[in-house]
Amino acid sequence: MKAFAKANIFLKVIGFDTRSYHLISSRFVLLKHLYDELNFSDEKNKEGFEIIGNFKEDTIIHKAYYELENLGYKEQLKEFFKNKSLKLIKNIPIGGGLGGSSTDAVAFLLMVNEELNLKLSQDTLKQICQKLGSDLLFFLSGYESANVSGCGEIIEYFEDDFTLLNFTFLDFACSSAKVYKAFDETHYDLKENLQLAKQFNQLKTQQLLDFKNIQLNDLFAPCVKIYPKMQKFLSQGYFLSGSGSSVFKA
Repeated sequence: MKAFAKANIFLKVIGFDTRSYHLISSRFVLLKHLYDELNFSDEKNKEGFEIIGNFKEDTIIHKAYYELENLGYKEQLKEFFKNKSLKLIKNIPIGGGLGGSSTDAVAFLLMVNEELNLKLSQDTLKQICQKLGSDLLFFLSGYESANVSGCGEIIEYFEDDFTLLNFTFLDFACSSAKVYKAFDETHYDLKENLQLAKQFNQLKTQQLLDFKNIQLNDLFAPCVKIYPKMQKFLSQGYFLSGSGSSVFKA
């Protein structure tokens, strides 16, 4: 199965919830040309659930596995993975703001649900995804473009123009936690962010890219603060996806 990446065309931080988690407003678009590949394999190196491939272990997939166990499917999973492993070929850069781990976890859930005939409803899959991270519900939706808000749980389909984006993938990962912390330490106007977000929600990608990169993504300046290497991309008019490190131009 192909697990597609996503890009954030814009990302505005518009508030905080009761847990002090950041509330965002963002446009997610699926990148159909960039994807990880997952399949079940007969190759087996150890007992129990195992992921093999060209990467370090993906903790979100493991968390998804444990969620399925907790729902009562422990024996079915144990029996299936007695002779099978999950093969994951990573093509999406890790820590690049492209949702690689999240899209892999969603693909895994869909594959297991079909292969083991677990009959998990869409609502149950949504509940699992919401527990695991903020990007998963977008990938589960199947939309190619959507306005995403809240802590990632509000997904609204958006008919976009699917402008081809030219990406530059950097050779280092950005920590979302560190970038958001740097955002919290800066001066920002949530009311202004909210007004811009309402405007951006109505615009297609080509129109959004007429704005300044720092207007579109509230995390670009904090990202530069933590990772000075990003300064040249900010200065050269690149746009940032998520909390970085991937950047793009039209």
